[in-house]
Amino acid sequence: MPELPDLEVFQQNLSAALQHKKLQEIDVPVTKHLKVTLTALKKALEGQKLEKIARHGKELFFYFGKNHVLGMHMMLHGKLYLLKKNEEQKFTIATLRFGGGISLVLTDFQRSAHLTLDPPEKEAPDALSKAFNEQYLEAQLAKKKTTIKKYLTDQKNVLGIGNAYADEILYTAKISPFSISKAIPPQQIKALVAATRKVLKDAIRKINKSHPGITNGEVRDFMQVHVPGKEKSPGGYPIQHVDKGGRTYFTEEQVLYS
Repeated sequence: MPELPDLEVFQQNLSAALQHKKLQEIDVPVTKHLKVTLTALKKALEGQKLEKIARHGKELFFYFGKNHVLGMHMMLHGKLYLLKKNEEQKFTIATLRFGGGISLVLTDFQRSAHLTLDPPEKEAPDALSKAFNEQYLEAQLAKKKTTIKKYLTDQKNVLGIGNAYADEILYTAKISPFSISKAIPPQQIKALVAATRKVLKDAIRKINKSHPGITNGEVRDFMQVHVPGKEKSPGGYPIQHVDKGGRTYFTEEQVLYS
């Protein structure tokens, strides 16, 4: 699943290609997750200029004229393609045709990626927002009995972090992913916030550098521990993994708080 850094780069590249273009037509051949009629979707968006694209957690929001927003969630296997006129892709969920002969196509072979017209505001803070800070996290973790990895990947707590980047953040902060959230001491909460910003911002920079123009996929080869087949961490420790509830990568460098 694309996570915050992937989607941030997609947003930048899609904005460069599509911002201020007029949406001529939207077609949604897979409507099982669509909460409005296709007629209502077309009426709201067709003929409107795309004012901006923004990332909200693990979703992309497309802001059109008439104050309408199109939310787009990739889920596990969704992909976005910028295509020229008359080009097609398999497993298409939706096609947005813009002026100038360019189309944005959302695909998913599992048919789980979906669109939302005028999605509600998110309540949890984004992982790169000012609201996700030491004070917020300390207050939150004080009442949480779940593991810290489960906390970080729950989009009701913080937006944008998934399985892979939770492992990278916790490795950087030297906190075991199996630590009980409320047992983590204040000084390590501060380290966790700093690690979150560092890991995510570094990843955005690295993806942009190695894959300019990318609009789909997951770039993971630069990661410190969440890399299948990688044997040792940057600190020289063997990388271990468990497969319960998604694969978790960690090392003995990380302290377990329980």
